[in-house]
Amino acid sequence: MTTIDVQICEVGPRDGLQNAKNLMDTEAKKRWISALAASGLREIEVGSFVPPKLIPAMADTGDIVTHALGISGLKVVALAPNIKGYERAQASGAHKITFPVSASFKHSVSNVRMTPDEMVAQVKACCALRDARPLAQRPEIEGTVATAFGCTLQGEVPEDEVVRLAIALVEAGVNSVALADTVGYANPAQMKRIFRRTREAIGMKLDGVHLHNTRGLGLANALAAFEEGARAFDSSMGGLGGCPFAPGASGNVVTEDLVFMFESMGVKTGISFEGLLAARESLVQALPQEPVYGHFSAAGLPKGFQRAA
Repeated sequence: MTTIDVQICEVGPRDGLQNAKNLMDTEAKKRWISALAASGLREIEVGSFVPPKLIPAMADTGDIVTHALGISGLKVVALAPNIKGYERAQASGAHKITFPVSASFKHSVSNVRMTPDEMVAQVKACCALRDARPLAQRPEIEGTVATAFGCTLQGEVPEDEVVRLAIALVEAGVNSVALADTVGYANPAQMKRIFRRTREAIGMKLDGVHLHNTRGLGLANALAAFEEGARAFDSSMGGLGGCPFAPGASGNVVTEDLVFMFESMGVKTGISFEGLLAARESLVQALPQEPVYGHFSAAGLPKGFQRAA
């Protein structure tokens, strides 16, 4: 397998579709995920185990996980908002289960109907369930500190609270922690400062960032995080995405543009440009009325462009 410098997790099938105005049918999702994996993406967040009445687009997540598990070399990721969701995700066989733990009190109550500390307690209970299983059957658990850079409901989110929750998640037993700019409030200086503070508090348990491009700073924030040592990045094809419970939270950083930025810097992603464009076409065919974004897909590669060997 090709050596890579950064791990890009495609979150479009979860974060993208949960906020789309149109539903993608199950077979189209499977085709899209297969095309994404064929491009070289090694990690895909394929869905979330949430009540279908709240997010109908995620009603078929169990079926989608089963399909994705059949793709060789793919790490299958699912989101869970609570213990019940975790139990469903674990039973599905997902390799990695991620929990959104918001640093904004107001967003936490709106998103998962729990306070941040109540959510940490749920994660701790799920880590205990994981640890009760045979070693080979334990999924990875990631705690994502959501709204880590600001919140449309609350406004400013104290940096101390972000660090406190990251420490609490590590103490609860998670395998890793990520920082999420859920509503696209972050700027590069803030990204560097908070990532650095959190890394100093929990070390290499902090590896990733989940970025939105609401105000056009998604790539700048990705670069800032990379310069501080981040090596795992969430992104969404075509910039799909947003949080149904955070007004004003628009799409994620665009996968195609993120891959091009890194590859043009000589940072290896292991992802094929041609494969990305083919997967994008699969997305557009399945949801022709859904707006998709991105600069690379429109402009293509610069003349004479060569990837790093």
